[in-house]
Amino acid sequence: MIDFLNLKKINALYSAKLKQLASEVIDSGWYILGDHVKTFEDSLKKYIGVKQAIGVSNGLDALRLILRAYIEMGKLNEGDEVIVPANTYIATILAITENRLKPTLVEPDLNTYNMDISLIEKHITSKTRAIMVVHLYGRACWSKELEYIAQKHNLLIVEDNAQAIGAEWNGVKTGALGHAAGFSFYPGKNLGALGDAGAITTNNSELAEIVRMLANYGGKQKYINDYQGFNCRLDEIQAAFLNYKLSFLDEDNQNRREVAQYYCNRIKNPDIILPSVATNLTTDLSHVWHLFVIRHANRDELQRHMTNKGIQTLIHYPIPPSKQKAYYEYNHMHFPKTEQIANETLSLPIGSHLLKKEIDTIIKTLNTY
Repeated sequence: MIDFLNLKKINALYSAKLKQLASEVIDSGWYILGDHVKTFEDSLKKYIGVKQAIGVSNGLDALRLILRAYIEMGKLNEGDEVIVPANTYIATILAITENRLKPTLVEPDLNTYNMDISLIEKHITSKTRAIMVVHLYGRACWSKELEYIAQKHNLLIVEDNAQAIGAEWNGVKTGALGHAAGFSFYPGKNLGALGDAGAITTNNSELAEIVRMLANYGGKQKYINDYQGFNCRLDEIQAAFLNYKLSFLDEDNQNRREVAQYYCNRIKNPDIILPSVATNLTTDLSHVWHLFVIRHANRDELQRHMTNKGIQTLIHYPIPPSKQKAYYEYNHMHFPKTEQIANETLSLPIGSHLLKKEIDTIIKTLNTY
């Protein structure tokens, strides 16, 4: 079987150092909010190019904390609307609704799978206060038009950067484009922890200070609580792992670009729709290829065929948020492009765990289907 993802194989590349770091953390006797978290935060803010980085427990909490901090700052209020792509992963929507804000779902661009920026303005109402862009599958979702719309309507832009760490737009990394950004370091991400982990980046020092307090029970000091906060702290051991693996991120992202280029050059089945990309993927820094997503009219049949040939594929994502039982109030709404993506997309294996012969097998299997 060709695995979609093999975390054991991926982390084996770093295992000796990771084991050393684990021993150091264990021996230190300090496991929460220590030097390793501070070191990783410093490394991350330097890498992204921002003034502030805060390590947190996971990607959902990162987005949830950003929105909650803006509420505490008076920038958002209960019932305000947040524009968000209709085809995102459910965590993006959960972060909005958990703060008693209202998601306004916008269709994606079928060429990029990112939110169609040209549709945003017609969804803006007197209650709209923010846009949450999602750099889906690892591709930067940004434009001058987006910046103009946000400025014109005085809207916050929050980046869901869970899938795109290392991607750039005009020389600026995702995570430094908007007012604040949330990151996920779930083990399968391009920069993956060995457990749950996340982060927030921003240039707003007030936001960063409030986020830090909210993530630590709502206060700076133990037993003193300025806010009704949460327990969303990044563990020392995960921070140590992430700080080490961060130094290899650009190399790994470049490997992903090369595999994506290889796929695009060699998958020739006319019924398969490949990602719409620049001519030279290896030099296009706007995409870090967290996922390589194709489309096919008979996706489920194609997936069964791949499984029968010993190739594991996944679907990101089979049920849109608007069709989830959890969001029954949206179930009556119709988002044709979002639903088409849910019905047709298939994610191929991509990453450092793959051998060239395995990639060739995947291509041959697709071309002969």
